[in-house]
Amino acid sequence: MTPPEPAAPAAKSAARRARVLLFLTRPPLWPAWPYLPVVRRGRGVEELGVLFDFRGTSGRTGYSATVFVTNLFLAPADEWELLLLPREVYDSPEELADAGWDVD
Repeated sequence: MTPPEPAAPAAKSAARRARVLLFLTRPPLWPAWPYLPVVRRGRGVEELGVLFDFRGTSGRTGYSATVFVTNLFLAPADEWELLLLPREVYDSPEELADAGWDVD
């Protein structure tokens, strides 16, 4: 029996993107709900961030594609304090994934 061929880079990228989009759009899958830790690796640095399920916790909308720049373990428990953190705002989960963010 021969070992399977490694996936081509384009296939890996498409699979990664599909996985990221699945998690970004389905908060019940988040292992640390209401937070989803994300990471962006590149240019020799690792950037950490979290998404927060505002809609599922307080009903607040408009933050579903917002990365708050913090480590999951340092993220504030209070929503108002979270909103004071630096953040990167995207128009859609697809745009967030295309910016290089990956589920951590």
